[in-house]
Amino acid sequence: MPNTRLKAARLAAGYHSQQALADALQVGVRQVRRWESDQPPMPGPEVAQALVRVLGQDLAALGFTADGAVPARRTVLAAVGLAAVPTQAVGVQPATAADDYEAVTRSHRRLYWSVAPATLHPAAIAHATLGCALLPEAAGQTRQRIAAALAEAYLLAGRIEFFDMREPDRAQQTLLRALQAAGEADDPLLGAAVLAHMAFIPAWDGDRDAAVERMVAARTYARRGPASVELLAWLDAVEAECETRCGNTRTALHLIGHAEDVLADHTEHPSPEWLDWFSPVRLAAFKGNTQLRAGHLPQARETLLSVLDALDPAEEKQSTVILGDLAAVEAAAGDPDAACRYALRALDQLERTWYAMGMDRVREVRRALAPHQHEACVRELDDRLYGWTTTVSALAR
Repeated sequence: MPNTRLKAARLAAGYHSQQALADALQVGVRQVRRWESDQPPMPGPEVAQALVRVLGQDLAALGFTADGAVPARRTVLAAVGLAAVPTQAVGVQPATAADDYEAVTRSHRRLYWSVAPATLHPAAIAHATLGCALLPEAAGQTRQRIAAALAEAYLLAGRIEFFDMREPDRAQQTLLRALQAAGEADDPLLGAAVLAHMAFIPAWDGDRDAAVERMVAARTYARRGPASVELLAWLDAVEAECETRCGNTRTALHLIGHAEDVLADHTEHPSPEWLDWFSPVRLAAFKGNTQLRAGHLPQARETLLSVLDALDPAEEKQSTVILGDLAAVEAAAGDPDAACRYALRALDQLERTWYAMGMDRVREVRRALAPHQHEACVRELDDRLYGWTTTVSALAR
């Protein structure tokens, strides 16, 4: 059987061909081909260290079974500040350990919507570190459940690092841990969710090929399901966001239309409990942003206003994004007064619940209002945007 562990880690790390990994390691492609064969030879010490460093996993997790893999893993992962996801069970925890670990994971998931990211993130990472300590002491279903909850913990931390803390490189490493934990749990739906989140990272840099590659992997995992219509529609929405970021709004609108059709279908497969970041309203929010970026201003305004009306009052982070997009619609339509009113409402919300994505939207609007910067409404926006409270909050998070 081929060494699928190494191939999966290679793809997850962004090396889409054997040649790409060979170039990164400064070895011949034939060597990589042998490592991915059914009888992979153990790499030499220096190459082994480079392989572990580049792919972020220990040699055993990469399909090599010789002694000495664990120390290399610990050294590399200590360098990025993350606990390693154990791949071997050496003891037994009671079944209640899974119950307790899952309970904290659920609590952190809910707290994400109300707790400041800078406050929640250390707790999420500490919880993941605990999961890594529990995993080798558990077996059977208990181990599988802890691994799934560990994947969720790392996924949450990665989401905070990317969307709230704006640290894409750090998020990439954390999401890679989440993917490894999902593999230990043999949970393909969690794997699909992690891979789709990883697609955001290159998309934000305009690297469409890398984003598409990760979305193909995410859809492949989702097919191993069973996936709910909500999860499948969310994958469409993520890919639409990636296409929008890469300037392909027509493709993005087509994907959103497909997601709407998918949601209209009904299936007996329930959504995973952790899929709490998506709904038909959230899909409409994706749509409104894409219509805005496509220049379809009347349609974007109508869509975003309906989203704002439909949002649950508790969805404070999302409301800042919608208000920012509405401000951008009015700025593009040449109405600085209306644009500033929406932007100020977004800032009011951001003072209560910080969200980097929301602040990014407000800053984009302010740049778009440069031709009107001497008007009273824009000066009022500047007073708020660069007030003591807002400025300190933005720089401290």
